[in-house]
Amino acid sequence: MHSSPEPARLLVVDDNKVNRMMLSRHLELQGHLVETAGNGKEGLERIRSGIFDLVLLDIDMPVMNGYEVLEACLKDVELRQIPVIMTSAMDELDAVVKCVELGAEDYLTKPVNPVLLKARVNASLEKKRLRDEQRKLFRTFATKEVAEELLRTGFSLGGKQVTASVLFADIRSFTTIAESQDPVETIDLLNRYFSLMFDAITDNGGTVNQMVGDGLLAMFGAPIYFEDHREKAVRAALKMLERLKEFNQSQCEQGRTQLHIGIGIASGKMIAGYTGTQNRAIYTCIGDTVNLASRIEEYTKEALRPLLIDNYTRMGLPDAIKVEDLGKIVFKGKNQAVNVFAVMG
Repeated sequence: MHSSPEPARLLVVDDNKVNRMMLSRHLELQGHLVETAGNGKEGLERIRSGIFDLVLLDIDMPVMNGYEVLEACLKDVELRQIPVIMTSAMDELDAVVKCVELGAEDYLTKPVNPVLLKARVNASLEKKRLRDEQRKLFRTFATKEVAEELLRTGFSLGGKQVTASVLFADIRSFTTIAESQDPVETIDLLNRYFSLMFDAITDNGGTVNQMVGDGLLAMFGAPIYFEDHREKAVRAALKMLERLKEFNQSQCEQGRTQLHIGIGIASGKMIAGYTGTQNRAIYTCIGDTVNLASRIEEYTKEALRPLLIDNYTRMGLPDAIKVEDLGKIVFKGKNQAVNVFAVMG
């Protein structure tokens, strides 16, 4: 037997008190939890402040009409996920078309037929449930930002040029560590390590794109751009080192393996997008900036510093973050020397 579904939270927005009462009564008899609003402005405020599964929205209202509320919801990344059924006495094709173009899930004419109301509401709630499950699945295998980008624009191979920061991190002597212990211990060690590193990155707006063995690649400023991507990348790296210090203290107390990492950051133009095939793809970035970040990370071993950055990244940092100029380095595959800086933790 199937368990009874949880009651949905619905919002009825209508300036006519009788219509609000009738709609609310029908919906409550169907087992839903119903709240109401008397005009478009109040309705939009309720939508923004509450957690609703579905909104029934009148078109002709004072202060702010249904079209305006629907348009405001469409522009908001979070609100556009809430299905909206438009209700109106207008039985005109133009009105229906406009509602659908603005993102409405469905359309009902007044007086609303209770049987039709139930069918439309249940159908809309089922679509939302499926979309929520899809979003949850996406977020299991991708970051929140990439998942939302997929849901918003759909999937297609290819990329676009962006200006962002790339962070490479790698565990020192990991092969030796893996050889000295049971594989189950190694997997557990990596999982606990990555959990701490991911939190430090995502808390600063970063997106982890790849994990290869004990290494990871993270982007700041793509797919969602923000002006201070260079500072956030460095702050994420500093937080990673801080978390690692705490991790190692715990490992030491338990007589377990401690880890040391190197982090390299470079900023600039790159191509970001989906690469692979139609059946299997990842969101990643490619370009000279990405290669440079990898080279800088490798150089941390020679420089004996855990966190190194390029000059363009340094230019985006506030004075509060202190750096040491290590001079110009000629990296493999580069024709010109690159000025490298060590970030003081």
